[in-house]
Amino acid sequence: MESIDLVPQTDPASALDPAAVAALVRRVRGPVLLPGDDGYDAERSGFQLARRHRPAVIVGARSTDDVAAAVAFAGDQGLPVAVQATGHGLSAVTDGGLLISTRRMSGVRVDAAAGTARVEAGAVWGRVVEAAAPHGLAPLNGSSPGVGVVSYTLGGGVGVLARTYGFAADRVRSVDLVTADARQLHVTAEGDPELFGALLGGGHGLGVVTAMEFALVPVARLYGGQLVFAGEQLDRVLEAYLTWTDAVPDELTSSVALIAYPDLPQLPEALRGRYLVQIRIAYTGSAEEGERLVAPLRAVGPRVSDDLREMPYAESGTIHRDPSDPHAYDGDNALLGGLDAAALRRVAALTGPAAPVMTVVQLNHLGGALARGGGAVGHRDARWALRLLSPLTGDDADAALATVRALHAEALAAVAPWRLGRSVNFLFGGHGQRPDAEDVARSVHDAEEHRRLAELKAAHDPENLFRFHPAAAADRAPATTAVPAVTH
Repeated sequence: MESIDLVPQTDPASALDPAAVAALVRRVRGPVLLPGDDGYDAERSGFQLARRHRPAVIVGARSTDDVAAAVAFAGDQGLPVAVQATGHGLSAVTDGGLLISTRRMSGVRVDAAAGTARVEAGAVWGRVVEAAAPHGLAPLNGSSPGVGVVSYTLGGGVGVLARTYGFAADRVRSVDLVTADARQLHVTAEGDPELFGALLGGGHGLGVVTAMEFALVPVARLYGGQLVFAGEQLDRVLEAYLTWTDAVPDELTSSVALIAYPDLPQLPEALRGRYLVQIRIAYTGSAEEGERLVAPLRAVGPRVSDDLREMPYAESGTIHRDPSDPHAYDGDNALLGGLDAAALRRVAALTGPAAPVMTVVQLNHLGGALARGGGAVGHRDARWALRLLSPLTGDDADAALATVRALHAEALAAVAPWRLGRSVNFLFGGHGQRPDAEDVARSVHDAEEHRRLAELKAAHDPENLFRFHPAAAADRAPATTAVPAVTH
């Protein structure tokens, strides 16, 4: 699928100083690319095809020194900075600035004796899972092995083991950071507790993270997989699932997804043209106890499929089966303090087979260890995360986006009585370009935390070089930069 490029097309490099660019080329080991150069389009592209950064210059960083040189260049030239590893999230597009591509910085090192992993800025979760598994250890990775570690963790990180071990950010030991004045810092809770805490859940926009060390957890195997029900059983499944989650232990993390699959030949026959309800399970206890715990869900009725089993943790990416091919999409979410079946049925009715556009609905059960911990993760008291994601298709990109946004807004309105805010990790699309971008940004944290992050942003990046932070105030930056570019 080709990128839709939902951004203005300009000549972003026209004002660059050629001598300064030449000096940058000499300073960095990685490629320096301008519009029109071979590799420019490939470098700025990511998993999200609806939007691409259109920077004046790209630095394909190979090291922390390359990142520092790129930041210094951007500061001298007055260019905003964005960072991209895999480009899954991409909530705000940088047009005319400097893009630091970290995909070459992909190192992963596991210290089995210490029970830790150190990863570079461009590492993806699949590599960490693979490196930790031989030692009987696991990271707090997300559902997709192809998502970048660092940006996911800076947003908090709700993963496969979330209710058991909390947010990925809760396990971070240290962060290597390049600041707006191009200094290289090693940030820890002991050395700079305020900055360290802010990075963990509110870190997008306080600098460029070039490496991170975090604790692993002693998990070698799981009981997990999916229970899949036909759409005709929707009401019974949702009622049973909401009741069931009231009593499950913290060792069990789950979600339910509602998907109306299109009738496309490239889809497996079992999915093509069907509306399905998928319950995803990850339990760290024994398979025998897992079987007992899921019995009430199986009692709802016959399943389209049921692959719950004991598995090595290295296979945890098969639980959600997230798509691995890049595509164009937009998504929004709501963190909820509660929920009832009637509201969830309303969401299903709006987004099901009769909806004007395909929408994947996912409801994550939160709580457990997620409610405990520090850092700047927003709305820890949320019990649910309701996530909506729709592909953007057709020749009229603006019309497709308008249809998706209207549908998502109507569906999220059904859960408004319980809404606490949003998760920055699940904002997929150009939310920085929305008319209500500042409101979206403020929804990521409560008012006091938002104020604190705004003060830290002003202290550490007074010129607003990193224009992709939820605490960026409207009077300090245009609305297009108010929401973070969560480009995992």
